[in-house]
Order: sequence, then structure tokens, then C-alpha cells
Amino acid sequence: MVKQILFLVGASTLIWSCSKDEIIDTEAYIPEPEIIEESTSESPKEEVASNEEIATTLNKTINWVSNAQMANGLLESAENTNFVSLYDNALATLIFVQQGKLGKAEQILDFFKGRIQSELKANSGGFYQFRDANGENGSRTWMGDNAWLLIAINHYHKASGNQKYDYLAEEIENWLRSLQDTDGGLKGGWNEDGSEIPKVSEGIITAFNAVSGYDDFHKNVLTYLKDQRWIADESTIVAWPENPAYNYALDLHALSYGSFVGFPEKVLTQTERYTTTQTATVSGKQVHGYCFDEDKDVIWLEGTAQMAVAYQTSGNSTKANQLMLEIEKTIIASTTLENAVGIPYTTNFGTNFGSNDLWDHVDLTPAISSTAWYFFAKTGFNPLALGKQKNVPAADQFWIEIQN
Repeated sequence: MVKQILFLVGASTLIWSCSKDEIIDTEAYIPEPEIIEESTSESPKEEVASNEEIATTLNKTINWVSNAQMANGLLESAENTNFVSLYDNALATLIFVQQGKLGKAEQILDFFKGRIQSELKANSGGFYQFRDANGENGSRTWMGDNAWLLIAINHYHKASGNQKYDYLAEEIENWLRSLQDTDGGLKGGWNEDGSEIPKVSEGIITAFNAVSGYDDFHKNVLTYLKDQRWIADESTIVAWPENPAYNYALDLHALSYGSFVGFPEKVLTQTERYTTTQTATVSGKQVHGYCFDEDKDVIWLEGTAQMAVAYQTSGNSTKANQLMLEIEKTIIASTTLENAVGIPYTTNFGTNFGSNDLWDHVDLTPAISSTAWYFFAKTGFNPLALGKQKNVPAADQFWIEIQN
């Protein structure tokens, strides 16, 4: 997984949001967050939230995401940032679809529908990964985030029963297919300076899931993953073979298990290499979860919630619930909305995937990505399940070779 960096001109504070490395600048002042107090009792019975408390917390997270939507349909990735991520808006669309708020989902999709010609089909193609709150000053076209938007559209079409965004979906799919190289892998897109983004395992898996059906595009992707990114005895697809120190990435475990039918459950236990305990900056509580990589200097709350979804998919509700209890130690209130809470991107300050520092306030403000995956886990929703239905021939399922 090759990490990418974006600098927006005239900014001073670093903000990062998504499941990839995106370093974003903003001048915004971030107020001190309100701490959501937990019981100080050590009694296991008192630490277990009631159904009413769980419902209240979930409603408050939905309230935060819902009211974060701006007039143009977009949502900032975190409060007070003037920063919008394509990935985070795809996740917000999925939340709205799951909540039956199709009108709010349409506001996001309409924004991108209106930019098919001027953005998606212009120059080297693809929607910008980043833009400001006005929807302008776009930068970088990253393949993985475009794939997530297609996943969101697929879910909208299924839930609504209409094909309102069929042309939008078709053009995103055409662009994703155009990125396929002769080895079956997908180019990652293009940086702002025109340089090509290398092949990224995370985005390749997401694109495989997003593009419906099963044809040569999918077959060739699987060939690439098997030949270039597969460690059979660990049941693991790796990120960065050229850099052994960062060859393993947490999100690939959840994405692989969520996207490929019959993928070995062993891939979930291989995540122990990322487990760590950190002190949450806001609550001061000890939290056990997963880092982005093996340096174990932070807990990545989005990735930890992704693993909760993966464990739910595997039928291991006990492990999923344990992870959710850890994540809930980090819940913080919105600094701008009443009765609204969210999950920060990480428990504490540290480095992202690799050795670059995260942005200031990464551990102090709610983030759309972490909050969205928390919502998915709390509601038992796997956004990858729809695209998993591909009838992949057994001969192409390279991961079944190591089972038994």
C-alpha cells in the first residue's frame, strides 16, 4: 500500500481522513472536545450499556453525520476543516441509504453526477480525492475512493429500486477498468503533479468489489493479487512488498475477508501483529485495538471498526462486541452540534501507515470514516457484501488452496 500525501495551500494544521494516507492542511480552529463520561465502576455488570443507552448513542452518531451535510450535499471529513474527502462522502451515502434517507444520499450523488463531464471524464479521468467545502480546488484522482463511490451507488440502486445514477456508475466503472495493467493490477490514479500512483492492494480489492459481475477484469485482478501480493501460509494479501517494514496493513485483512467468498478466517487472526493498547487522549481511558501497521504507536479506530464488521461477517459476535466496547471508550461530542457524537480517527497522536505523523487534532474531533464504520458495525451492515456476490469460479479462488 503506497501512501499518498496532499498539501493544500495556505494551511497550517494537518488533518487526515480515510482508509488511506491523506494528509490535509486546514487553518480551522478546533475547539476542545466534550468528553462523554463512562461509568467509573469496575463492575462488569455496570459497564454493560443498556439497550436504551446503545440506541441513544447510535442515534447521536447518526445525528452528527446527518447534520454535518452542507448545502451542496457534501460532508466535511471532520469538524471545522474545510476539507472534503470522496471516500468519506461515499461512506456517508451508505449511512443515509441504510437509514432510508435516500434524499440525503441523493444530495451527495447529485453533486458528483453534475461533474461527470467536467471531472470524471476530463483529463486522465476519475473524481478528485480531495476538495474544499465548496466542492472546489480538487486534487488527486485516487482509484480506491472512486471505487467506494461506485459501491455506494450500487447500494443506492438496490435500496431505491431505481437506476437514477446508472450513467454515473457506468462511467466510474469504465474509468476503473481503464486502469488495469497487463499484469492484472490496477494503477492507483494520478497525483496532482501528473505522476502515476502505484498499484495499491487496498484500492485493487475495493475496485474488484465495486465492479459488478465477474469477467476478465475480475479474473485478471485475482491473478495479480495471487502472483504479486499473496502470502499463502498466512492467508494474507500484503500491501507493500518493496518495503518490508510496511508490507502488512490492517485494512487488507478486513477488505479481503469482506470481499472474497470463502476467504479463510485465518486472515482475521493474523491481525494480532497490529494489536496495541493506547491511552485515549480525550477520555484518558486505556483502549485495546489495532494500529495501521506493525509500529503499534496508535489505535486506528476506523480500522478497528472495520475488523468488528469482519468478525460479525465471520459469525464471531463475541470478538466483534469486544472491539465495539473498546471503540466506545473514545466517543466524543460534537463541538458544533447538540446531541451529536462521533468517533475520532485515532485514540492518540502518532504516525499513519508508514512513518509520517498524523495531523493535529486527529484524536480530538469526530471523523466521518471512523464514525461510519462504527455505525456499520453497530447495525450489522457489511458494505462489501453486495459486491461479494460474483460467482467466482473455484479455479480462480486462489485463497481456497490453503484451506483444510
